Amino acid sequence: MLATLVIGLREGLEAALIVGMIAAFLRRNGVSLKPMWLGVGAAALLSALVGVILEVVSAALPQQQQEAMETVIGAVAVVIVTFMILWMSKNSRSMKSTLEAHAGSALKGGSVLALAGMAFLAVLREGVETAVFMVAAFQSSLSPLAAGMGAVLGLGIASGIGFLLFRGAIKLNLAKFFKATGVFLVFVAAGLVMKSLRTAHEAGWVNVGQDLTVNLAWLAPNGSARAAILTGVFGIPSDPRLVELLGWALYLIPMLAFILWPATFRPAAVSLPRLQFIAAGALGAAALTLIVTAPLAIPHAPLTASSTPITSSASQAQLSLRLLASDTSAAAASGLQAGSGSAGSAKTLIVTGADGTETSYPLTAQGTESHAGRTTKVYTAESASTDATEPSSLTVKALAEINGGRMPVGISASNNPGPFAAAWTHQGSITLWLVQDSIVDAINTQGATLTLSGGGLSTPRTVTVSGQDGWAVPEEHVTAAVSELNTFEAASRENVLWSRYLPAVFVLAAIVLLAAGRRNRRQLLVTAPSP
Repeated sequence: MLATLVIGLREGLEAALIVGMIAAFLRRNGVSLKPMWLGVGAAALLSALVGVILEVVSAALPQQQQEAMETVIGAVAVVIVTFMILWMSKNSRSMKSTLEAHAGSALKGGSVLALAGMAFLAVLREGVETAVFMVAAFQSSLSPLAAGMGAVLGLGIASGIGFLLFRGAIKLNLAKFFKATGVFLVFVAAGLVMKSLRTAHEAGWVNVGQDLTVNLAWLAPNGSARAAILTGVFGIPSDPRLVELLGWALYLIPMLAFILWPATFRPAAVSLPRLQFIAAGALGAAALTLIVTAPLAIPHAPLTASSTPITSSASQAQLSLRLLASDTSAAAASGLQAGSGSAGSAKTLIVTGADGTETSYPLTAQGTESHAGRTTKVYTAESASTDATEPSSLTVKALAEINGGRMPVGISASNNPGPFAAAWTHQGSITLWLVQDSIVDAINTQGATLTLSGGGLSTPRTVTVSGQDGWAVPEEHVTAAVSELNTFEAASRENVLWSRYLPAVFVLAAIVLLAAGRRNRRQLLVTAPSP
């Protein structure tokens, strides 16, 4: 409520001052105020319509689009309040004479429409600014009803003060008033910066700098009056993220310095361009330093989770998991490998057994799916093979052992004493889950089919040996691999913030300062007295 009250009070009083100056000029010249009031009324209605349309359109959108819309509205509101503060500080002294000159031009033209249009445009600018800023404040407010009451109260107070000023009943130090409200609105706008960065993340636009910084729940518990002031008025959440805190500080500090810097310490006009050039150079140097040094903090990409044991159904042999990159020197260790050549080439899975033998499996891409809390690329391979090391002859005892301690159905030791001729066929599939060419999980459902003949059998018999050659990655490895990938990706995102986004902000600020310095220097050269 406090934020919308101050917004309504400041913007309403600014509009009231404009209307009052125009009305006083027209009254001194004996001109009817009716055209002016027509323009003012039309501007007020159009401004209110802009606010209603923005709110209705935003509410009608799906959730993610609502967040995007709120981000745009918040960013526009920040730009508006910044321009408003800068414009008022520069033009407040000449505002009266400018308005009277425009009104005089309209009177000389003898056009009532021109006079109404002049009042309409003068108030419309303030009205649209107020509407956009109000919508952004409403969306950040904890209570829309209280925010609405604050806006109405602020506008009402502003109208009353404007009327009393017009009648000469009161006097108000406008410089101090606009300075005090300007400081307050800078804090509100800085909160809108944080809110806009939060909604931009929820809209999927900003995914960097999402590390938690401080926990303000102790300072402003939910539901408390302090929480209403901190979050509802100043827009500061109880869990600000890194990018939000940076945005808040980068906006708040320069704007407060601009408003509160003592006039006695302001640089002279002659030295101002030089100071602007120095500041631009410092910002450019800071940007270059961040670009060069920020990548040093990022860890190496996790090509593999090596030396990880894989549970085998056939034995307790230790296999290791490693990703074979296009640079084969990066995969010198043997083990379970997903090999890839150049970009776009087919991948091959290489399984190294406990005895050092290697088996290759061409992988087929199967799209993506959610696995272990990540969106992964899925590859499969047929694992049918023949192992030359398996026995070609089995005794009754050996057959019972590979069948779980009992003879297969239809074969008895008395009627079929063995030994049996054994033909092995391995069938099944391997599934591999990858994230950025790093193996997260893998499983082999391969089993063996045993064809027996001889040993008292009248006809060949087929026996399925379930899970004979299967293996799987232990759950602890999957958890560790996902954690490693999450850490790497978080570090990569933070690196983007420090090495790209923040330098870009510094470079943009340096360009603005350079442009301002060149303009001020040209003005000094133009106004300098001739020798």
